[in-house]
Amino acid sequence: MALSANSAAAVMTGGVVSQQPRRGPPAFVPMKRRTTVCAVHAAEPSKNPGVPSAAKTSSPTVAAPEKAPAPPAAPAPKPAAPAKWAVDSWRTKKALQLPEYPNPAELESVLKTIEAFPPIVFAGEARHLEERLADAAMGRAFLLQGGDCAESFKEFNGNNIRDTFRVLLQMSAVLTFGGQMPVIKVGRMAGQFAKPRSDPFEVRDGVKLPSYRGDNINGDAFDEKSRIPDPQRMIRAYAQSAATLNLLRAFATGGYAAMQRVTQWNLDFTEHSEQGDRYRELAHRVDEALGFMSAAGLTVDHPLMTSTDFWTSHECLLLPYEQALTRQDSTTGLFYDCSAHMLWVGERTRQLDGAHVEFLRGVANPLGIKVSDKMNPSELVKLIEILNPSNKPGRITIITRMGAENMRVKLPHLIRAVRRAGQIVTWITDPMHGNTIKAPCGLKTRPFDSILVLEDETSCHSRIFVHTKHLY
Repeated sequence: MALSANSAAAVMTGGVVSQQPRRGPPAFVPMKRRTTVCAVHAAEPSKNPGVPSAAKTSSPTVAAPEKAPAPPAAPAPKPAAPAKWAVDSWRTKKALQLPEYPNPAELESVLKTIEAFPPIVFAGEARHLEERLADAAMGRAFLLQGGDCAESFKEFNGNNIRDTFRVLLQMSAVLTFGGQMPVIKVGRMAGQFAKPRSDPFEVRDGVKLPSYRGDNINGDAFDEKSRIPDPQRMIRAYAQSAATLNLLRAFATGGYAAMQRVTQWNLDFTEHSEQGDRYRELAHRVDEALGFMSAAGLTVDHPLMTSTDFWTSHECLLLPYEQALTRQDSTTGLFYDCSAHMLWVGERTRQLDGAHVEFLRGVANPLGIKVSDKMNPSELVKLIEILNPSNKPGRITIITRMGAENMRVKLPHLIRAVRRAGQIVTWITDPMHGNTIKAPCGLKTRPFDSILVLEDETSCHSRIFVHTKHLY
């Protein structure tokens, strides 16, 4: 997925995302605090233990004659308990989008090797992210997620990692200033290799070969050897993911993410961009705010000004790899998929009785659900129940990818269904997927007017009294 700094065209005003006319540039202006609308408020109080029901008014009553006690009612039948989960219980379910490896013995050997590798992330980091996402669900933070559609072995280098990280930092600085609230930064990187395919085969000039499924599965060159699934690619994907996250940690805590540096990047952007005049005033206002903070004692060497939190995420698609990196946390006894801090289930693998949902319901990582216009409201509610039966804030993020045309028609029904069920979720919009067109040169692209669906989604949430503060 391509990530553009222009995607962040929204205004945050004290907890409410306000719409802006499309004819003008996006402006981020701090305004007076308003009462925020949060996911808990949006849920039905009677069905949400986090929201107290309205107190009943008392009135004088007249004592009634005593009646014989009614016979005890028969106990209501208990709902059936979910089947016992195990790290490999997904293998008993139907698994879509998985490759067929020609050598099962080699596959098993590779998976055992990965099982012995250290985890890429650890459980405490995933728990911390879940706590931050709970803040986002309650309207106390903004979630920004971005990165490449799919990582590749050929384009792996430090400059590409740095540039993606830098863009996310620049966007978060603008969103923090405009929204006057913290921004949770989640990269779609350090593990986003596998790609779901609508067709298992690709045909060119009469030649039929297996589809390219991502660099951790097979190669993109259109020849028979490249398209054969190779389990050794999982080991290379692990190594690249670990190296990427290592560099991201260094950037996040080693001074590269210093607020003054990020602000200077934004100022440089205004000087060397055709759109510079539109953003120069905003960049200077951020710079002035930093000057005030420095004068007040929050100097450039303060940890809050020199480091930042950063998390990773990817689609949970290649289940054998994900299982091999799942570990049981020694402090809680819970299982975590240690390939990333956050995982999501895709549009093509979210079947209620499917292998991917079965795997994800048992890991304690924060989870995302990709939702298109094909999602049935009752199915979404059921899927959330399976993945988050305790209705824990921060556990579930709904990532809508409907396109501009379907947003106003389909999204309100989903919001109402989740609200009626009393489910606490974080809503996030993905304006890049669902708005794809093919340019005359053959490349896939997105019209900028179409990816401004954030305005339409905000309008939907506002009409139904649900809090939204998140951009993908």
